[in-house]
Amino acid sequence: MIIPDKLNKGDKVALVATARHISLTELEPAINILKEWGLIIVMGNNILNKENQFAGTDRERADDFQSMIDDDSIKAIICSRGGYGTARIIDLIDFTNLIKHPKWIIGYSDITVLHSHINNIGIASLHSTMPINFLDNTKECLETLYNCLFLASNNIFCHANSLNRKGNVSGEIVGGNLSVIYSLLGSATDLDTRGKILFIEDLDEYLYHIDRMILNLKRNDKFVDIKALIVGEMKDMHDNSNSFGKSANEIVYEHIKDYNFPVCFDFPAGHMKNNQSIIFGKKSDIDINKEVILTQ
Repeated sequence: MIIPDKLNKGDKVALVATARHISLTELEPAINILKEWGLIIVMGNNILNKENQFAGTDRERADDFQSMIDDDSIKAIICSRGGYGTARIIDLIDFTNLIKHPKWIIGYSDITVLHSHINNIGIASLHSTMPINFLDNTKECLETLYNCLFLASNNIFCHANSLNRKGNVSGEIVGGNLSVIYSLLGSATDLDTRGKILFIEDLDEYLYHIDRMILNLKRNDKFVDIKALIVGEMKDMHDNSNSFGKSANEIVYEHIKDYNFPVCFDFPAGHMKNNQSIIFGKKSDIDINKEVILTQ
């Protein structure tokens, strides 16, 4: 997979909104930090637009993303926030110039649509925090973003979990938000997990729906040929009055217990303040033992 060039001070980075609308006030903390890093900020023409819950119409959001792909002076595209809406524009975008001139595509949650599509065409991307979160992010979170962008390398440590399955493997990491991965099944943007390390995380879901989604991934053979599974933050889960009887991690474990790949739970990535960056598509080493170490 092609790894985009690392950034240098003076490089231009674009801010766009592919999903929910955002205000300049919400963007300002990230703009200030990115400028402190020596980057030049280029704003999408439509980034502050509002069309109901979206940052402008589908066409406006797609046009902003397209213009930043086609501008070779832009070295990275940072999606300002998630929510919902990226899937509505994915088929409006021509990725030809991104293939010719790869650049970092950055974000998480709803941006999983872009990660899956871009990784499938052979370009690495960056699963990381977004401007909407910069104000609340931990120092470690922002440091990992800086390291990935300016050093093209990254190390993440996390504590062991009793459900972990030990092992040490190397491979490219793909994945993202479980609900979005589930929604892409069978489409042209369906996630290719074969021979990869799969990462998943989610937020604000009912436990029975976590079960439904993991079961569907299993029935679609998404776990058959993976090298390892990394489960990030499974945050703010809900239950019905008739309890499902298992936590989100336990649901995942139940469905993958008969496979023999290593598994890590509670990895520090996802909808959390300490959302540490992961380079999707870069060959990485993960050692799951008394502690977990990801080296990229």
